[in-house]
Amino acid sequence: MPRFIGLVSLTTYIASIAAANWLTTRYGMVHVAPGLMTTAGTFAAGAALLARDAVQDALGRAWVLVSIASGAVLTLVVSPALAMASATAFLAAEVADMAIYTPLRSRGWARAVLASNLAGAIVDTVLFLWLAGFPITTAAVGGQLAGKLAWATLLPVLVVLTLRQVRRAVPRHPIGA
Repeated sequence: MPRFIGLVSLTTYIASIAAANWLTTRYGMVHVAPGLMTTAGTFAAGAALLARDAVQDALGRAWVLVSIASGAVLTLVVSPALAMASATAFLAAEVADMAIYTPLRSRGWARAVLASNLAGAIVDTVLFLWLAGFPITTAAVGGQLAGKLAWATLLPVLVVLTLRQVRRAVPRHPIGA
């Protein structure tokens, strides 16, 4: 089962990288709230931050790097310039993410994900906007971080923690008892 989860996470990670870049190429910057803008691919990029942690847990760090390269190759079809900006930003963000996630993982999954995704999101946001030629403004950085942290990190973490609580509360009975 862990191998299956790893393969699903790997596929999700690669697909989210490619989807983020396709959405950004297709729609550019979009409004997400009053005074906040983000690239259209931010929501898929945020999902990549969470999928990255699952890939590392299930398959190891090397597969995270393979995923980044695979996502960049898929993006080359859409936009070579965006592929380079994306791969560079993802790689730098993943290094920051791993540096925090790996040591914190033993203290709990949620703590590790929240702290590492915050660091990864900041690095990815600023570096990607700069390399891809988007404005680095309070509205753009704030919008990117809101999408990556609220929708793609906090919401899934809350869902997982809630499901874990529900699972713990349900009594387990042996089959046939």
